[in-house]
Amino acid sequence: MNKILIANRGEIARRIIHTAHRMGIETVAVYSDPDANAQHVREATQAVALGGAASADTYLCTDKLLAAARATGADAVHPGYGFLSENADFAQAVVGAGLTWIGPPPAAIRALGSKAGAKALAAVHGVPCLPGYAGDEQSDERFAQEAARIGYPAMVKAVAGGGGRGMRLVTDAAQLPAALASARSEAIAGFGCGDLLIERALLQPRHVEVQIFADAHGACIHLGERDCSVQRRHQKIIEESPSPAVDDALRARTGACAVALAQAAGYIGAGTVEFLLDGQDFYLMEMNTRLQVEHPVTEALTGVDLVEWQIRIARGEPLPITQSQVVLQGHAIEVRLCAEDAHFRPHTGRVLQFSAPTATAFERAAPGALRFDHALEEGAEVSPHYDAMLGKLIVHAPTRAEAIDALVRALNGTRVLGLPTNRAFLAACLGHPVFQGGQALVPFLAEHASGLQGLLLKDELSAIIPSALAAIFASISTAPASASLPCALARPLRLRHQGAVLPLAVRELGAGWLQVERAGALPADAAHPADISQGPNDADTTTTTVQLTPQPGGAVRATIHGGDAPFTDHTVHAVPVGRLRWHWQTGGVDGWVEDASWEPAARAGAAGGATELRAPFNGKVVALPVAAGQALAAGDTVVVIESMKLEHSLACPVAATVAELLVAPGQQVAPGQVLVRFAPALPGAPE
Repeated sequence: MNKILIANRGEIARRIIHTAHRMGIETVAVYSDPDANAQHVREATQAVALGGAASADTYLCTDKLLAAARATGADAVHPGYGFLSENADFAQAVVGAGLTWIGPPPAAIRALGSKAGAKALAAVHGVPCLPGYAGDEQSDERFAQEAARIGYPAMVKAVAGGGGRGMRLVTDAAQLPAALASARSEAIAGFGCGDLLIERALLQPRHVEVQIFADAHGACIHLGERDCSVQRRHQKIIEESPSPAVDDALRARTGACAVALAQAAGYIGAGTVEFLLDGQDFYLMEMNTRLQVEHPVTEALTGVDLVEWQIRIARGEPLPITQSQVVLQGHAIEVRLCAEDAHFRPHTGRVLQFSAPTATAFERAAPGALRFDHALEEGAEVSPHYDAMLGKLIVHAPTRAEAIDALVRALNGTRVLGLPTNRAFLAACLGHPVFQGGQALVPFLAEHASGLQGLLLKDELSAIIPSALAAIFASISTAPASASLPCALARPLRLRHQGAVLPLAVRELGAGWLQVERAGALPADAAHPADISQGPNDADTTTTTVQLTPQPGGAVRATIHGGDAPFTDHTVHAVPVGRLRWHWQTGGVDGWVEDASWEPAARAGAAGGATELRAPFNGKVVALPVAAGQALAAGDTVVVIESMKLEHSLACPVAATVAELLVAPGQQVAPGQVLVRFAPALPGAPE
């Protein structure tokens, strides 16, 4: 094996390039039009343009990928994870072209890549499964019959693919038709197959997965488990190993079942068997016939480079160790850094500023050190064509508590400005007492996300004034003292934060000093963003003095004298994003602020209004279940948008009547685009 074509992109491709080059193997990157300047393109030995933007025209196009392999003389293909990594037809096409496929045999992918097929094989070999139905008859009527048989709550799942797409929890029969329709639509969009299965749902399980590895000589071992219970939309955001709930005996039982399932399918290479854990009982979810996003957690504990093992096994080499030689050391935790807002909605945009703490990349960090696998850099574009993950931070430490503390520090020291990320939310999750106590189950975020978001809002409110002033008045802090003259007139300033407006009066005192007057007190425990402009006593006026001092790296230190806090310091990094809008970060706090001073007061004070519905992100309209003139209640679904392989329902904010539909199904929409206009609700309409 001399040259590997990597049928993937971003940090996935970079991860494989890193190991291949260390092994002395050349690499070929492929890229879509949006990825023409991406890091994986620059780092590979060669790069080939696939032409086009959408996944279907590029990274999912077998003919183009094989043509790139032929043109560059590649003799092997690594699919990474996602895209075609679990596509048996692609694997067969690679083998048929005379190339080495760095993955499991096509027959094993077919046997295990379908959740239904994996469960059928598992049942024969003693691997426990939940009661359910995964038959060929896919009518709604049959699913209704089977749901009644197995009982509610039930989980509807796409038979193909993974990543939480095509999964819907159904708690009663009335919810089933809509769940089936939505899951089918998402499955077809994500995997090209709308087949579903249904099984009994566990409401308080853990999600635990076992890493297995098999060679072509009949050996198969497991490398311990990863606990992936912290999820949103059935997608993992925190993974750790070992699981706080798994002891040696349970690890041996789950590992034995995982190995048995793999061997039953004639498996070769890296794979992950996923289980739901309910106390000491466990049940098969699925097997992912590929490398996982969270594989660095296992690499940290075992000292193994799993990509190197994949390459060596594909060359026909035997596994280098036996099961008895597998040793797990310390504790490792990974978090997935994603471009998404506080409501877990994915976002696109350009990375305008990026900085990270010192870390290794794509190789096992020493105990206590940080590993950061990513494809981030200033100017990088996050496209709507692919998923929202920007990278992952992994810490390996002697104990779980040390790993948590180190990962929080790493997140607080990571700066990504220009588009929303879940950086602060991840740190808040790690700091939650339920997670710290090792008690986080799959419903963890369903139960605690709103509380965590409330804490983050409090943090933003505590920093909004100095951060906004540092962003808006940054130029005066860097101007020569002679040019930064005082101004006798106070400037009225209205700051919009999360839809609410905070009125201030700001007087420039010269040399980077500002005098700030605020009517009313800024609540420290606002339950809703609108509380910002509703202090307990608007007759009270708080006056503070803020000193803005430039710092290395473009930051501004905002020092507050007087007011609610006699002396506080905030080191603020901020970038302008569009006209009169800034993204700022101070320590572990992220926020967005707009200068609404030039808008009419009525509009500036509106917290979103109910006259129109705008797109919160790039995407494609897949459903428009309303009509002009229709009366809507607050919370009714108005538009369904597909973005980054997931469907998102946008709701009517208050009771209203649909006045005008401005989009149609199949249409691409951009952030801020008006989708629907509303009129006041008709008399007698639902509220």
